[in-house]
Amino acid sequence: MVEWLEALDEEAAARLAAGLRRETHPRDSVSADLAGNDYLGLSRHPAVLAAAAAALHTYGLGATGSRLVRGSTDVHRELEESLAGLLGCAASLVYSSGYLANLGAVRALARPGALIVSDAHNHASIVDACRLARGAGREGVETVVAPHADPAAVAAILAAHPGRPALVVTESIFSVDGDLAPLPELYEIARSHGALMLVDDAHALGVLGPRGAGGAAAAGLAGAPGLVVTATLSKSLGAAGGVIAGPEQLHRQLVDTGRTFIFDTALPPAVAAGALAALRLLAEGDDLRAGLHARAARAVDRLRGEGLEVSTPAGGVISVAAPGPDEALAWATACRDRGVAVGCFRPPSTPDGRSRLRLTVNVGIPADAFDEALDVILKERP
Repeated sequence: MVEWLEALDEEAAARLAAGLRRETHPRDSVSADLAGNDYLGLSRHPAVLAAAAAALHTYGLGATGSRLVRGSTDVHRELEESLAGLLGCAASLVYSSGYLANLGAVRALARPGALIVSDAHNHASIVDACRLARGAGREGVETVVAPHADPAAVAAILAAHPGRPALVVTESIFSVDGDLAPLPELYEIARSHGALMLVDDAHALGVLGPRGAGGAAAAGLAGAPGLVVTATLSKSLGAAGGVIAGPEQLHRQLVDTGRTFIFDTALPPAVAAGALAALRLLAEGDDLRAGLHARAARAVDRLRGEGLEVSTPAGGVISVAAPGPDEALAWATACRDRGVAVGCFRPPSTPDGRSRLRLTVNVGIPADAFDEALDVILKERP
């Protein structure tokens, strides 16, 4: 009976030797948080906290069950209506996480026999969604991974499967390097082949588009036929949860058949209330968005000026290349020890097998603290 434990020990030793060991660490207070995704600094906004506190007093700590069993609150309904309005869609459905929203969206859109064309840099939630889409009731579903941000490759894949139901899946701002997908080109290709398109706007909601409506809206695709949008509420909104936005028929399908909605405990009303308050601030936050883009550009100029390999960010995600996984971990640890939290991305979390620090811009951090954090990152470089 101990053999399985020995096998786990062997696997752990192999990961340690490869520099892929992961450890949780205390969430100590830091002088600058460049690891979280609170791009607009709304997670601690007084209006957001007040709305969450009022709902907490009214509804209690948790949702206590799924919405189909326990019922929906007015807060859930208003949040969904507001999200649908901002995203330019007929309806939206809120989930307890963005991960579950992606699982539910791909599952609903991949009809039996469908071809899913997924970008090579898509988030793990999309990768897992594509795998689960092949489950019972979805016989013949196949996923083809397309080269990153390559519309011509997507067109070639779709052309090789004429007449087959198809779904093109992409992030808008990619979570690893922060680059922007060629959404208009991808959409035109998808439509020309009769395919649906799913855009994960997690890192673009609040950052791009009119009133922060996201990458699909920035590309002029809000409410476009055959387009569905997912997003998280845990980034620019500073809350938690996820959303699928699209036509009314999809909403009906998700409520009737979507396992990640039906069988999951609902988003707590207090979190939904905080997200709704943040959504109102986000829609009027043009100054916050302008500040985020200016700060990201300044960081890139500074880091590149010191010889580092840095991505070109479309929003608040900045990728800084590291020599390898051990160096990336040591770099991130040294920064944290000096009060600067940064992301450390290593294989298998990185689709290209490269290690990097991932910095996220938060306009809630004072400008001088942000600049000092860049000093620390440069000083601790391997």
